[in-house]
Amino acid sequence: MDPSLPRHLEHALADAPSGPLCVGFSGGGDSLALLYALAQLPAARARGLRALHVAHGLHPDSLAWAARCVEHAARIEVPLQVLSVRVDMAAGEGIEAAARRARYAALAAAMARDELMLTAHHRDDQAETLLLRLLHGAGTEGLAGMRPLRRFGPGWLWRPLLALGRQSLRDYAAAQAIDWIEDPANADARFARSWLRGSVLPLLAQRWPDVDARLALAAERLREEDAVLAGEARRALAAVRSLAPQALQGEGVAALPPALRRRALGLWLDELGLPRPPAPVWTRIEPELLAARLDAEPRLAWRGAELRRYRGLLYAMPTRMAISTDWEIEWDGRQTLRLPPGFGTFWLDPAPTTPLRWNVRPRRGGERIRLHDATRSELRLRLQEIGLPPWQREYLPLLFEAQGELLAAGDLLQAQALRVQLAELHCALRWQPD
Repeated sequence: MDPSLPRHLEHALADAPSGPLCVGFSGGGDSLALLYALAQLPAARARGLRALHVAHGLHPDSLAWAARCVEHAARIEVPLQVLSVRVDMAAGEGIEAAARRARYAALAAAMARDELMLTAHHRDDQAETLLLRLLHGAGTEGLAGMRPLRRFGPGWLWRPLLALGRQSLRDYAAAQAIDWIEDPANADARFARSWLRGSVLPLLAQRWPDVDARLALAAERLREEDAVLAGEARRALAAVRSLAPQALQGEGVAALPPALRRRALGLWLDELGLPRPPAPVWTRIEPELLAARLDAEPRLAWRGAELRRYRGLLYAMPTRMAISTDWEIEWDGRQTLRLPPGFGTFWLDPAPTTPLRWNVRPRRGGERIRLHDATRSELRLRLQEIGLPPWQREYLPLLFEAQGELLAAGDLLQAQALRVQLAELHCALRWQPD
């Protein structure tokens, strides 16, 4: 039996972050070799070695594949959990991308804190990834390929086999005298990665037998250069920040060179936990947002996130849900009031002992508020004066007295009558947006 794979992993484990180990186990030859080799290492078992199998349900044999993975794990006495997912095709991103997104979301959700999620990606996979990203117009960050180690969920995603070729893993798996699962999709030329693997890379290998190593080396050099650009992007991002984490100075962002701007915006979205936009949206940011008129309120949206510009600031936020304005809630002020989704929470600090007679509802248009004197002013104008962005006004709950007088908009604007009442009660109105 070839000991090279266990030896490689033994050395890799010595340099890896501390924490328990979990293998993303598909049951294919690559992940099977990884799991079996790790199972031979006392150091891996001492770190709580376990495995996760994601059943996508896309193939008629999906349940049978999961059962075979259970058998493999039992044979080498490694705990295994099967995760069933639903692949959402509604986004129109293709079956490969949708399955990958569902798989990684399930794996991340099943991880423990500081756990290392190991995948069996190898040098051939890296070559395929580099070519795919090149053909999709990726920049240095994408062409740097798969990182050996990166943050993932509550722990880390670790690819310890990127220096090894596919054949060395298959040779090791064959030496174990076991059969692995062959997913027909891996040979289906309708999928871009499968076509590259079966047609393009073998053709390139006729001229350059070490094409996988050459492409992996290119990715490594691009990672080094990309690290320099990432440092510059962090400095550029710091220079264009505003007082609010979710907003940047629009003019400062527009003044950045395009490559640096894109990288800084990507880092910013990562910080906010928002997905980066697809390629077609990136090209629209400069003309539609950054070059927009000062009095415009442009918006760009993609799956899970959106960018807006308002009064010189560039805002990023999750995609806003559709709201209902036909609700109204009675509130006596003595308990914390959790409002419908998107509208946040009201409470009084401290809570009064005497019940109040208030109603809470969304804006419906035309509301007026008496702030300082006998004159009621348009709520819309007062919200514009304090600089509240239009999309935040939509989710602003309004507090009314029983007779219908507007007392407050969130806790941002409070009528004179409310301020007097709260002073008598020795408490303050608080509002926490969602």
